Formats: sequence, structure tokens, C-alpha cells
Amino acid sequence: MTKHKGIIRHESLKPLSRHHMIGLHLALKLKRAGKKESRLTIEEIKQDAVDFWNPDGQNHFREEEEILLPAYSQYAEINMPEIVGMLLEHVKIRAKIEDVIQSKEINIELMHDLGHLLEVHIRTEERVIFPMIEKALPEDKLVELAPFLH
Repeated sequence: MTKHKGIIRHESLKPLSRHHMIGLHLALKLKRAGKKESRLTIEEIKQDAVDFWNPDGQNHFREEEEILLPAYSQYAEINMPEIVGMLLEHVKIRAKIEDVIQSKEINIELMHDLGHLLEVHIRTEERVIFPMIEKALPEDKLVELAPFLH
């Protein structure tokens, strides 16, 4: 049996990757919302979404958009489908999570959609975007960014 190895991430990006793990847990809860395999109530899942988003999720997106991507653009072409897709997904996730959090009525389909979007988004960042950034940025630049990524 082969042992599955995790992704090796540069130390400066590890805080973002740790937050991605929390996001993947939320994505799973959202995808299971209202289904028999969910051990949580809809209200508990909604509260988990609030806890994920305020303020950490919002800050996470800002750090990627305002710190990480501008640094990347100094060393590589930023107008790429992967980067454009990432930013568009940020907009969609912001809209959907605000709808889930703010809505007085429960929309299970919206929770499921958000869960799927969040999972795909995080996996793309971990498997595609972050490796591109780690490859493009020199070590000293990655180290310089570390204090600004939480």
C-alpha cells in the first residue's frame, strides 16, 4: 500500500493552506447540509459559515488579492486563465457566502452550491495556483511576504 504524501508548501504560504483546510471542512459540511449523512443542523452549518467568513475568510481573500497576486505579477504573467478564474471564483464565493449568512430563509441548494464551489476553488489554489506562485517567486520574495500572510 502506498502512503499518500501531502502537498509540500513553502513556509510563507502555510498559513493560507491551513485556512484552506478549514475551508475544505466547511465545504464538506455545506455539501452535506440537510442530508442524512450530516451530523449538524442547518443552523450549526450556517454558524460555521459565519465563523469561517468573519473575519478570517474575508481577510484570506484580501491577502491573496492584495499581497500574493501583486507579488506574483512582479515575476510572472498575471493575465492567465488560472488567475482570472481564481478571482472570479472569489467574487462568486463572496456573493454566495453572504447570501447563506444573511438570508433569513434556509436555501439548501445554495449551501450545496457554495460547498462545491468552495471545494473546487481551494483545491485549484492548492494544486495549481500556489505551485505556480512558489515556482515564480524567488525565495527572498516568498520570505518577505510571510509576515503579511495569516
